[in-house]
Amino acid sequence: MRKHRGDTLIIVLMLILMTLGLLVMYTIGPVRANFLNAAIGEQRYSNNYFFLHQGISVVLSLAIFFVFAKVINYKVLQKMSAGILVVALLVCTFLAISQFASLPLAKCELGACRWIVIAGVSIQPAEFVKFAVIMYLASIFMKYRDKGNILHNMDFLLRFVGSVGLSLFFVVVIQKDLGSGVPIAVIALFMLFQSGVPLRSFVLVCLAALVLGVGAVMTSSHRRERLWTYLGISAPAEHAEEDDADAYHIENALIAIGTGGLFGVGIGNSVQATGYLPESINDSVFAIMGETFGFVNLCLVLFGFVWLLMRILKVSDYSTDYQNNLIAIGAFAWIMTHLVVNVMAMTNIIPLTGITLPLLSYGGTSMMAVGAILGVVYQLSQYTSREVVTDRQRKLEIVDTFSGSRKMEYEQFNYRRRR
Repeated sequence: MRKHRGDTLIIVLMLILMTLGLLVMYTIGPVRANFLNAAIGEQRYSNNYFFLHQGISVVLSLAIFFVFAKVINYKVLQKMSAGILVVALLVCTFLAISQFASLPLAKCELGACRWIVIAGVSIQPAEFVKFAVIMYLASIFMKYRDKGNILHNMDFLLRFVGSVGLSLFFVVVIQKDLGSGVPIAVIALFMLFQSGVPLRSFVLVCLAALVLGVGAVMTSSHRRERLWTYLGISAPAEHAEEDDADAYHIENALIAIGTGGLFGVGIGNSVQATGYLPESINDSVFAIMGETFGFVNLCLVLFGFVWLLMRILKVSDYSTDYQNNLIAIGAFAWIMTHLVVNVMAMTNIIPLTGITLPLLSYGGTSMMAVGAILGVVYQLSQYTSREVVTDRQRKLEIVDTFSGSRKMEYEQFNYRRRR
């Protein structure tokens, strides 16, 4: 496929969402800084602290986007997919060792160690695991696509279960981060479905994933408490304090969204950001935006996300290369899961869970990882067809050199398509 102009709407929508995130940090950053300074009893955070740090994250994310969109060829990424996953898992291993050895490189909060601190900069390995999983799964699906039902291929199963299982083990079990584990599982399921496995086999895999998910919730007291809060069940006496904290969080998120009304209380007038709503600049930024900008503008933000997701799906549908098609689907699953889970958690549709809102929440690692995958998707949009490509077309067109019979089949297929 000859290279052509990429989908510039991906860049435009990404910039709009990043700018909106900067605006939110500018408006609630001073309030958040004053609250934290009062809590610790010293002036550690300036009024512009969160705005400036978010601005640095935006600049770095745009630089990473450019590298993956223009500098590193997507074919190189395809060939290096196994190495990318190995590096991501090694970083997770390093974090686990630092955690168990009580090294200062591991940053722990609320009983979970999810960050590596290098030269004062915090890095969350789980975000890069998502990128690595997408690239690796796309490569193994490509390798085994012509070997019948891939779920009956033991070599494929070992690679698929091994890569996804190890990723979830480090993220969910070691780092105790179910919020980051959910997108990894959804990415794997979306890519598996897109690969064309029989529906019955796919349903069985989904049921197995559901059982594992329920097990992950029920084996963790903290996750059980959030489930009890959601269901309105009183927690045992020894966990009553944590149960109240979860209820407090979701109640204030709903108050923030409800207070905003149709058009919001206005920039700089947020009450929940003064310390009432936990994680106001991170996981709860959607609720703060609802209070500040109102329901109408919140719908416009959601429309921007949906538009971005539709552009990613278009790249997938119009990709002639099977592997590119799967990479785009993985990127779609990643951003879609973060969006849906965050919004549903903040509106009490599902139990409360910690997950960022892509490109809007405060946090450099998440934004840079999303910038990387969007850069790859933008590059793939430069190698798409003018019309929707079927799986049969991809199967024929991924072969550079045809045998005589294969070439005849390809020409007959194109003849029937033209008619």
